[in-house]
Amino acid sequence: MNPRDILIESYRAAVAAADPQHIVPAHLPAPPRGRTLVIGAGKAAASMAAAVERHWPADAPLDGLVITRYAHALPLQRIRCVEAGHPVPDASGERAAREILAMTQALQADDLLLALVSGGGSSLLSLPAERIGMADLKAVTNQLLRCGATIQEINTVRKHLSAIQGGRLAAACRAPILALVISDVTGDDPTHIASGPCAADPTTYADALEVLARYAVQPPAAVQTRLEAGVRGEIGETPKPGDPMFARSENRLIATAHRSLEAAAAVFRAHGIATAILGDSITGEAQEVGKVMAALAREVRTHGAPFAPPVALISGGECTGDGPRPGRARR
Repeated sequence: MNPRDILIESYRAAVAAADPQHIVPAHLPAPPRGRTLVIGAGKAAASMAAAVERHWPADAPLDGLVITRYAHALPLQRIRCVEAGHPVPDASGERAAREILAMTQALQADDLLLALVSGGGSSLLSLPAERIGMADLKAVTNQLLRCGATIQEINTVRKHLSAIQGGRLAAACRAPILALVISDVTGDDPTHIASGPCAADPTTYADALEVLARYAVQPPAAVQTRLEAGVRGEIGETPKPGDPMFARSENRLIATAHRSLEAAAAVFRAHGIATAILGDSITGEAQEVGKVMAALAREVRTHGAPFAPPVALISGGECTGDGPRPGRARR
């Protein structure tokens, strides 16, 4: 097999390791005594919901609502799918998030909340907190995206401006929760994937203010007022690690960058090619990271160091693009 075909095969293996149709079924629980509510947000939400429908018992109650980005919806039978704005939130996402919160609040102890969480959910599942408008949320999100802040930093701010993220959805639920999580963030921490609607949040209002100061972000007055009020203790914090409420909530990682890298590496090894996984949490400015990767490849080819050729150099992570530029967000 020629190198191009091996590369294509390894790419397909990496994608399959994160494909909801392949990975969701094995993680589905047994139906509860009551009903199962499926909620979700993210770029993979529709595909994850389709996998649930395909493998859920026909005689077990199932309904719900998931939010995905525009042009990514799929035809579903038992679960509704709504499209909304990404990476900047919009009114469609706000309406759907409000409905998801109300549906979750209506669950009883013998029901089940099955949350389908994937990258992009932070903007798609946007329900501004009290006295924060969607325009405020859009403005601060746009500034953070343009300044090169990491996804963890952006989500630290988002969680403290939200009525549903940072564990607040879990706080609103009386039923057991199983969140199936496809990670697209470095570190694979559920609190930063879709801003952790069902996960404990270790960050604080003070942390959010520090992020804004670090990047000289000038937020709308309502945002500044809320964060400062939170620091003073006038507004309740997001639910924290150790809170007993999380005893009924499980956040299960079902796909990560590392698992995809391992799947790709297995293909190369099967063809007798050594592999070096350089990391699954590579960050930094995209052009600079690219230069380092190219220099490493030249060293291997020219000097046989630090790896003897032939070798496949594999890496994952999330790089940013510095400076303003029109068009899509640069992560």
